[in-house]
Amino acid sequence: MFHRIQNEINVIFERDPAAQSVLEILFCYPGFHAVRIHRAAHWLWEQNLRFPARLLSHVARFLTGIEIHPGATIGEGFFIDHGMGVVIGETAEIGKNVTLYHGVTLGGTSWKKGKRHPTIEDNVIIGANAAILGPIRIGENSKIGSGSVVNKEVPSHSTVVGIPGRVVFREGNVYQDPTGVAGTPDPEGKALRCLTEQVKALEQRLDEVMKRLNGETELPQVGSKP
Repeated sequence: MFHRIQNEINVIFERDPAAQSVLEILFCYPGFHAVRIHRAAHWLWEQNLRFPARLLSHVARFLTGIEIHPGATIGEGFFIDHGMGVVIGETAEIGKNVTLYHGVTLGGTSWKKGKRHPTIEDNVIIGANAAILGPIRIGENSKIGSGSVVNKEVPSHSTVVGIPGRVVFREGNVYQDPTGVAGTPDPEGKALRCLTEQVKALEQRLDEVMKRLNGETELPQVGSKP
């Protein structure tokens, strides 16, 4: 247990430049607290002590603003940065070295029992306020852009952005021009720029047509020959 705690502290130092000390992490990091409490709640869940497990997870939600169902399976090296508003469903499965930012939802799309929540493979990063919905799989080493809504399978080594989420980069192949902030692909921005250029061209063409029509319908001056 102490080895796992040490590993989780090291993970925070590696992925959060704002971390200053072990003491700060132990007392001031809600993501760390939520994960530690989940480990205990998940153990209770596996022992078929369902009510105590749910009660413990509810306490963690109250203390941290992070809701992790005790049935969710979470691997080593899991890190929740900031964490407020994170929701992880019962049948979610999270691999090793996964990073979630605040507002992430690993949710379901069905009321039927069984596998309803996503599977996140190793080394995945999910940006703030992204939603991964349904029993889909997010391939290893993938990145999900902030605010994206993903409801389809994502291949390994992919970058996904947008609503609905679309693969814009995969294993060295750019599917859209990566013109976003800090190299993040921005296909919506590219589409808006194209539309803006087309509108400007149409306005210019309309001005030319109006000038031509005004010239053709201009009345002759007094005293001039018809």
